[in-house]
Amino acid sequence: MNMILMAYCQFNRLSQSLLTPLLPLLARFVFAGSLFLFFINSAKTKFGDHLLSPSIGGYGQILPLKAAANGYNPAAFNWFDWFIVMAGTYGEILLPLLLVLGLFTRIAAAGMLGFIFVMTVVDVTGHGVAIGYIFDRHATGILDQRMFWGFLLVTLLATGGGKISLDGLFDRMKSKSA
Repeated sequence: MNMILMAYCQFNRLSQSLLTPLLPLLARFVFAGSLFLFFINSAKTKFGDHLLSPSIGGYGQILPLKAAANGYNPAAFNWFDWFIVMAGTYGEILLPLLLVLGLFTRIAAAGMLGFIFVMTVVDVTGHGVAIGYIFDRHATGILDQRMFWGFLLVTLLATGGGKISLDGLFDRMKSKSA
């Protein structure tokens, strides 16, 4: 029994020393492979004629109730609506890019958590998406999906970008200059 316990403790130390430093890189890799293009492509649908002009689809995605109530008429939206749509669109580009690069990782992860919360509220209240249930036998609801996304982002919030990131590079440069 003592031999099994010693082997387990050795395995535990080895896995912790090897995997813990890789966790931020792996989390950023999983984000890049599964969500980065999802958010970039979603943002691209929200631009109109130029980079400061939201499309009517952008208004419809971010402010669906107001868009539908006004017959998707662009003239029905004010400057604050414009600001909300453009902030969401640029957030959908900038925050994932920061996460993949590992730059300001904790701030970007916190921003993405907020973004996903707002996105989920809009999906449920504005687009009529069913929220689903946890602890059921179906992993198909929006709640299941967003919990996985959230867990990935909480991991990055807790660990930062790691050694193989721009955050890590800047930390090394700062420690050399000090």
